[in-house]
Amino acid sequence: VQLQASGGGLVQAGGSLRLSCAASGTIFSMNFMGWYRQAPGKQRELVARIESGGRTIYADSVKGRFTISKDSLGNTKNTVYLQMNSLKPEDTAVYYCNAKRIPTLGPAYDYWGQGTQVTVSS
Repeated sequence: VQLQASGGGLVQAGGSLRLSCAASGTIFSMNFMGWYRQAPGKQRELVARIESGGRTIYADSVKGRFTISKDSLGNTKNTVYLQMNSLKPEDTAVYYCNAKRIPTLGPAYDYWGQGTQVTVSS
């Protein structure tokens, strides 16, 4: 599975950005796809994910402001979007695209994109 993230940048507080994650490979076997972020000195945290059945999960800190969606282009390609509105300085972080496979037996396995910087100025 290959994940290519794009769309980060510098924006003022209250502004919007849309992140894109182009996914290819055996993505039909992924249970979840989503976005994590990591701010300096902090642990990586889940921002939002979309499950194979379409259910979406959001961190409390972004509910009502961020929206995750997915465009499927067959079994081996899709694009996952993160629309971020009403951005706050505390949203500043490197954002990582993630795909997670949870096999019936054995541990879950994560695939990661390269990360894209989002900076929100006050």
